[in-house]
Amino acid sequence: MQQPTRSLSDKFYLVLKGIAMGTANKVPGVSGGVVAYVGGFYEEFIYSFQKLNLKALKLLFTGRFKSFFDYVNGRFLVLIILGEVLSYFTVSKGLDVLIKNYPILVWAAFFGMILGSVYYISREYDDWTRNNIMILAIGTAIGIGTSLLDPATDNANLFFVFFCGMVSISGMTLPGLSGSFILILLGNYVLLLVDSINAFFDTMVAVIQWDFSWWNDPVHMELMTILGVFLLGSFVGLISLSHLLGWTFKHYRNETNAMIIGFITGSLGVVWPWKKEILSTDSTGNILLDAKGNQILENYSRYWPDFTSGHTWLAISLIFTGFIIVYLIDKYGQQANPA
Repeated sequence: MQQPTRSLSDKFYLVLKGIAMGTANKVPGVSGGVVAYVGGFYEEFIYSFQKLNLKALKLLFTGRFKSFFDYVNGRFLVLIILGEVLSYFTVSKGLDVLIKNYPILVWAAFFGMILGSVYYISREYDDWTRNNIMILAIGTAIGIGTSLLDPATDNANLFFVFFCGMVSISGMTLPGLSGSFILILLGNYVLLLVDSINAFFDTMVAVIQWDFSWWNDPVHMELMTILGVFLLGSFVGLISLSHLLGWTFKHYRNETNAMIIGFITGSLGVVWPWKKEILSTDSTGNILLDAKGNQILENYSRYWPDFTSGHTWLAISLIFTGFIIVYLIDKYGQQANPA
């Protein structure tokens, strides 16, 4: 795959797309891979991580850093990863507040974006054979089935944390499968994407202030260790899935695209805006808390909205807004990468 030449504005937009991917990856039910797929850089994203192989390691450990950087499409990866890192400490934190205070409106916007993604991706897909329709149905069923599973409980075992990292990275590499929602199902969303991320953020702030008291805090250090193991698992999973997807795109491109469209379609059930959290309770009806004092999410109860409510119509307008956002992203992608 030939690496494209990018202007300064293209590089800027790549950082913005990285921010969008990072934000989407953190939201339960939303897949950052959808951003890459609709944004027109999904295959380059998979290709770049696929190049992290034995040859890349040889270039790195022999000190041929420029060759390594060029070989793995480093300019592209640095811009995307920079955007994702920025999102976790900027946009994502604001989004956490919005979801807490205006959940239906936030979910409505994401629902519209995913609905728009399904429409535009399906519109450009032109190989609807019987076999590919069956694959589409399987992908949709997997996406819907995922939304109906019951979450597990918090588990800080490092081997399990590593596994969570490998599995949750699917949200970045497989459009439509939300890594954050998978972490909810595995019971470790709060531990890995809230507590440990906040611990890392607090560490950075403390270091800037030349405060190293956190080094002697066993709870803080445990969270930092958990974050490190989680990131290692995510890295291993990302490379493994990238190689698998690179192979399937090479040999079964149309079938792979049909499955991805199915995943994205099925994810609409997860991000349905009108839903209530079902919290885990004991036999007496008391709400159970995890080791960090957080309420344990068991699942969602979905319902039809009240169409006589102004709030409902505001949410519906945000669905259309989300759809339009995807339209603009799709339009930009076509202009930047004309067929």
